[in-house]
Amino acid sequence: MGTVGIHDEIRLYLRARVALIVLVTVEEQRALDVLDQVRKDRDPSSDLVTWDIADGLESASGRQLPKAATPPDALTKIKELAQKEPRRRDLYVLKDFHAFWERDPAVRRRLRNLAHKLVFTGSSLIVTTPVRDIPVELGDDAVVVEMPLPEADALRRELDQLIDSTKGVKSTLTPAGRSRLAQAALGLTAAQARRAFAKAIVRDEVLDDRDIEAVLAEKKAVIRENEALEFYSAEESPDDLGGLDVLKEWLRLRERAFGDAAREFRLPAPKGIALIGIPGTGKSLTAKMIGGLWRLPLLRLDVGALFGSLVGESEERVRRALRLAETVSPCVLWIDEVEKALSSGGHDGGTSQRVFGTVLTWMQEKTAPVFVVATANDVSALPPETLRRGRFDEVFFLDLPTEEERREIITVHLRKRGRKPEMFDVYQLALACDGFVGAELEQVVVDAMYAAFAEERDITTDDIARAAARTVPLSRSQREVIEDLRAWLREGRAQSASFAEADRAAEHQVPVLEV
Repeated sequence: MGTVGIHDEIRLYLRARVALIVLVTVEEQRALDVLDQVRKDRDPSSDLVTWDIADGLESASGRQLPKAATPPDALTKIKELAQKEPRRRDLYVLKDFHAFWERDPAVRRRLRNLAHKLVFTGSSLIVTTPVRDIPVELGDDAVVVEMPLPEADALRRELDQLIDSTKGVKSTLTPAGRSRLAQAALGLTAAQARRAFAKAIVRDEVLDDRDIEAVLAEKKAVIRENEALEFYSAEESPDDLGGLDVLKEWLRLRERAFGDAAREFRLPAPKGIALIGIPGTGKSLTAKMIGGLWRLPLLRLDVGALFGSLVGESEERVRRALRLAETVSPCVLWIDEVEKALSSGGHDGGTSQRVFGTVLTWMQEKTAPVFVVATANDVSALPPETLRRGRFDEVFFLDLPTEEERREIITVHLRKRGRKPEMFDVYQLALACDGFVGAELEQVVVDAMYAAFAEERDITTDDIARAAARTVPLSRSQREVIEDLRAWLREGRAQSASFAEADRAAEHQVPVLEV
């Protein structure tokens, strides 16, 4: 929902005679601009009256208003003003009023009484607050409206105004370039976007395509402050990921699914995938690869960082993180080790279940093009409803790599470190590394390089083979856990990421591990 949507929603509540609206936003000035426009459209003769603890009551039309230094005074004066001229359709805005209703029950009671009185007048009361939580006493009288972050069109107008008002700036951006720069700022507030644009301008007094990366860097810093979200530079490609041919083909078929051509074809945007499997098999690398393959922003949701110590704080964090992901969309949202959301074992007063339920409900109902990549190592910790269709387009199982995949993975890591794979016996190494996951294969190559570096020579096949011989892979150290995971695949609960059919995976690559 953009600015037009928020105008319409507030206007609708005012027509319905809702006397108390709680507008949740950190963008106070933008909220006041929206409310002033709603007020003018509704009744040009009306007034927008604001109150805060510093300046008291102020009128947008310049009316003389009584002094009101405290919250009780403000509520009393607003009641008197509204009842004195009940036909007026004024909007009364209380700034940061959550700070007063949190600690004073008398303020909560006065506010509720005022809301009841305003129902019989033409005026309405609006509280602007950066947090969603409202007192339970007001739950039946107030409606909560969350103001979305500005859309690309609004950010484009901010950019155009800044360029026009800044003397001496040279802009080589075409109209399409300005739109790309505004698109890069999605996820920022209007004030944050203005600061990012201004910083790009004053750096060299030239605005060009290079400043898109500068704005993206500013956005990464802002998103990082969210605590639960991290902006990743997705530079990985399918060539950086050995094996997993079925998964790669599935992703390639949907590479253009977020473009205009797909919308014209009436093709819905893909919702997401769940990656279940053995640790170290490439689940995290796959998430990064999707962002690079589809050329979409990649956001990582840190489930552990969602939990706060205050009542309601965890739920607010997850809602804020999901709203930000929708604003940045189309994007890839990577939820790593999703089972961590339930790791408390029910000893946190139900917070983990509520947070997890919020994420699941959002995944089911979201309409924004946010592609969710959820990874999990312990599928037994997930409730059955987690992986059902509607939340995910497909559930993939990442197993121990086959011999062919081990050759690919070893080749990838040799090439990544500047070595020519043809100079090594990758066939012998793949056999020597039977039962190794991708992360272990990478570490074997790295360990061999350390040994060769210490002797001041280049790495050889024998170095890698010796490193492999010293390694105890997960397939041996956690044999029982891995067998339980593979049994889950044999039951047909997921699609193999490596083979076209799950029964082929069972036949070729899922033998029962010997104890």
